[in-house]
Amino acid sequence: MNAILRRMLQLLFLVVVQAILLFLSAGSLAWAAGWWYIGLYFIGLLFASLILLPHRREVIEERSKGASGGKSWDIWLTRIMTVPSLGMLVVAGLDQRFGWLPDFNVAVQILGGVLFMLGYSIIVWAMYTNQFFSSIVRIQEERGHMAVTAGPYRFVRHPGYVGMMLSALGGMWLLRSTWALIAFALYVAVVVTRTALEDKTLRNELPGYTEYSTMTRFRLLPGIW
Repeated sequence: MNAILRRMLQLLFLVVVQAILLFLSAGSLAWAAGWWYIGLYFIGLLFASLILLPHRREVIEERSKGASGGKSWDIWLTRIMTVPSLGMLVVAGLDQRFGWLPDFNVAVQILGGVLFMLGYSIIVWAMYTNQFFSSIVRIQEERGHMAVTAGPYRFVRHPGYVGMMLSALGGMWLLRSTWALIAFALYVAVVVTRTALEDKTLRNELPGYTEYSTMTRFRLLPGIW
């Protein structure tokens, strides 16, 4: 199967899975916030396609490979990461069904939608800038893999993860779920762990990365870490 088509089908499958988890756990399709979440996610995918297909087909092809060729520790971390990432949706749906805690107000919900799209935009920016952007941690020697220092990589060394966390947090605010923030905290813990291990791998194996890390000092949060 064509790599581009395979990746498109993978993403559409992910949208369907997220919709099922959200509305099944909520026990109803009559949930406006749930539809807003799925709608914005789909818009984000369309936006990414319009930006990446004409200019970064190689990134889409690379990401279509899944875990093939990845570091063993990263394959396990990626699997672990799916638990809180999908768990956030389940908890948000259950929170909607049972009203466990007072939800966020509409202003926070709107801010969540903005944050969701901002995070996704950062991810797309990182993909557009970094032709080696991958779903897994591996040194792409066959493609002349080297450190990328432009775009968002001028500010932090792992902007894709920054975008992922912002988008996840915005999604929980959009869904107005307080309890889902617990799953989000677990998600952040896994992402931070993965960032540290990936950074160590790149320092040891990727040409030019050690020099790059002296110029861009912080992994995720400028001035902090």
